[in-house]
Amino acid sequence: MNEPRETKNQRKRAVRWFGIKDVIYLGIIGVGIVAGLNSAKVKRGLKEIFAPKPAAASVDKDDIFRQAEAQITAELEKEYESRMAALRKSHEDAMKQASEQEVPEPKAEPELGPLSDVRKLRSGIPFKTEVKIGKGGIASKERIDDASYTASYQLSLRLPTAAKTLAELETTSPGLSKILPGLPPMVEKAQVSPWFGRLYDNKAARVRTDANTLNELLTKHNIYDCETILNLTAANGRKVFFMQAEMDVVSDGSDGDRLPAMPDEIVNSPHYQPFTSYGWPKKTATPNPMVEGWERRVTAAQKELAAAATPAARKAWLRDRIQYLKRGIDDLKGRSFLIADYDPFIVIPINLLGANDSFTPKVGDYAVVVYDKKLYPSIVGDGGPVFKVGEASLRMAKEINPKASSYSRPVSDLKVSYVVFPGSREAEKTPPDYEKWRNRCHELLGEIGGLGDGYQLHQWQDLLPKPAPPASAPALAPAPPDPVPATAPDPSKPAGAPEKPAANPPGTTAPAAPASTPPVTPPAPASGAPAPAGAPQAPAASGDSR
Repeated sequence: MNEPRETKNQRKRAVRWFGIKDVIYLGIIGVGIVAGLNSAKVKRGLKEIFAPKPAAASVDKDDIFRQAEAQITAELEKEYESRMAALRKSHEDAMKQASEQEVPEPKAEPELGPLSDVRKLRSGIPFKTEVKIGKGGIASKERIDDASYTASYQLSLRLPTAAKTLAELETTSPGLSKILPGLPPMVEKAQVSPWFGRLYDNKAARVRTDANTLNELLTKHNIYDCETILNLTAANGRKVFFMQAEMDVVSDGSDGDRLPAMPDEIVNSPHYQPFTSYGWPKKTATPNPMVEGWERRVTAAQKELAAAATPAARKAWLRDRIQYLKRGIDDLKGRSFLIADYDPFIVIPINLLGANDSFTPKVGDYAVVVYDKKLYPSIVGDGGPVFKVGEASLRMAKEINPKASSYSRPVSDLKVSYVVFPGSREAEKTPPDYEKWRNRCHELLGEIGGLGDGYQLHQWQDLLPKPAPPASAPALAPAPPDPVPATAPDPSKPAGAPEKPAANPPGTTAPAAPASTPPVTPPAPASGAPAPAGAPQAPAASGDSR
């Protein structure tokens, strides 16, 4: 059926708002996004982490710098993918809308007066909005009047004070003084660590930046993730870094020597970090399984770099990316790292690990995690973001809460106590030895008053898959013995007389019967101390962590 010419013209005008120019504009926006994610941003991120802080110990400088670079690069990759996905969706929606656009119907006059709405700007943050719409003058005048179209945004945030009395500590961790009887006298003289204030300053700075650019804000949960950080000193001078916080999960790390195969979804993941701050030279020639995935990413990046259609800004980013991946591959070929799925360790903000402060932990320092009247020996194994605390490996998380996963924290409340012994790390980093870690943590706890009656350190088991023993060759049937030549009977002996056994060879004596030696029973441990490794354990008392 023929339509009136006026109707056809109206339909044509309705779809002309989106054309070739608009597609070009979207392309320019995409190039701008890529340009914003370049090496300069990585360098600025590294400078923000390291510049304001004291110089790091030289032994950890490379590890900490590499860890920071990996974190920043992963964050930028995630941001890039998110923005490009949003851009593609915007383009698809616009094309779909253009193809389905019909003649717009007249809209009703907008409602005047204030409109109020209460939403969640971010999880746990009440967001109050008020839109005021009123009558103005003619459009040509309102367009040049700054007051005709305005918006204001105010965000309020209260920074907490640190818990510093025993009563405050036991508000979230009841019975802490019974588990660690030496804690009360240390708390009486405790000093709030300056890192508590810096932690919340870092949170505030991030919130300020994100709010000013209308980016996604930290959740209220992640703002208030630390109850306290205290500098404690025992009577014998032993220093303790004491922190109360929640527990998030880290699932990084790899080690070809101990785990030569990993799932394909991990090997090929662009987000999985195969490194931890704690690492040691490889002990075998078995390759790290993550190398294969990283080499494929280098190949893919080189292919995109060679494509003529790749924008210049994207090529600059790809060159930096390829160099980063190659450095990582060299590291994976020469060193091994902790594996969060199997090794129990905790995570400390990366800026603390590089600080020249006698109370701050360093990579490899021994630590004990206290939660729900149980104690878990560990080490400081990795560095985390500067604006959050309270992280541990997936192995630790699952032991505390079997429902924990890479996407589900084991403890959401501020009920986990992290007792770290600064200056306790070994001179040389070596593969994990869980029993050695347990014994050393027991010794360090003894230096600050030991454990209360009935409490013991958890004993970690090695859960790494063990290679199957090589198949043995089938046993061959024994060859028949050679025939013994017959000897003539001795005529001096009567027929049928038994032969005497041969005497011992000259210079030898008959073997003595083995002496019966009673088994050695290990001494019983002192009250509140765990039994030595391998010794039979007494029945667990209330509060036992086994």
